[in-house]
Amino acid sequence: MPTNHHLHMLRLVLSCRKVTAQVTDPATSTIVAMASSTEPEFLPEFRAKQERFPRLRFLWDARTATRVGEKLAFRLREIGIPGVHIDADEEILRPVHYRKKALPFFDSVRRAGVEIHGAERLGEIGPVTVKV
Repeated sequence: MPTNHHLHMLRLVLSCRKVTAQVTDPATSTIVAMASSTEPEFLPEFRAKQERFPRLRFLWDARTATRVGEKLAFRLREIGIPGVHIDADEEILRPVHYRKKALPFFDSVRRAGVEIHGAERLGEIGPVTVKV
């Protein structure tokens, strides 16, 4: 197992409108893979939620986060990156409403075959339940 400082770093950027995941190379700080809920395949769902009345507070949910995670894992496997590192402290300190929606993202990346170092501490947040 490589040490944490040699692993690529996975960062999750969350807002009420979108979820974006970036994997950076630790040596050069360049983005090597990225997936976001603003990609073309998510646009019809995004527009439907945006035009809905009454308006929704969040324009993405756990299901969208799961699909973004699968997309990112596919791209990582395609370029030959078997594992990434996350900052578990940052994930644990997120507001609860973001944590509940981010856990399915990490679970989908793991299920797709990309190892996430540091994710063992995410069990402190709570169990992952996604309705499909």
